[in-house]
Amino acid sequence: MEDAKAPLWATLIATLFGIGHMRPGPGTWCSAATVLLWAALAYGLPQSLRTPVLVALAIAVTLIGIPAATRTARAAEKKDPSFVVIDEVAGQLISLIAIPLKWQTFLAGFILFRVFDILKPPPVRQLEQLPDGTGIVLDDVGAGIYAVAVMQLLLHLGLLK
Repeated sequence: MEDAKAPLWATLIATLFGIGHMRPGPGTWCSAATVLLWAALAYGLPQSLRTPVLVALAIAVTLIGIPAATRTARAAEKKDPSFVVIDEVAGQLISLIAIPLKWQTFLAGFILFRVFDILKPPPVRQLEQLPDGTGIVLDDVGAGIYAVAVMQLLLHLGLLK
């Protein structure tokens, strides 16, 4: 296994319990899993707690994801291995902040995040130049911020309900 030298905790977190090894498109699989996991959790929360819980979760995933991604990438001797997908979890969670719990908004959040993650508009592209797990995770955090900004604009304009 390509990440066998990384500590187990780092491998499990960095690959989201193995989802990072799914093909094709491990980042897309992870983003889809993140949307589904958040939907399952969010529907069980009171509306007043959804946004604070999601923000806390995104921060926690980012803070835990950086060292996990660092250790796993170093063990694989790659700068940004495709099987490291904890960055997609962080970015995808950010894209879903303060949205209505409807399939349309979940789908829009998923698509917007994937588009910004692939296109990497400035300064997202520059963030991936940061060292180790910091660069791996923060470029997706940046993509998530772009996605949530566009999502909130679409909601505000009534183009998405």
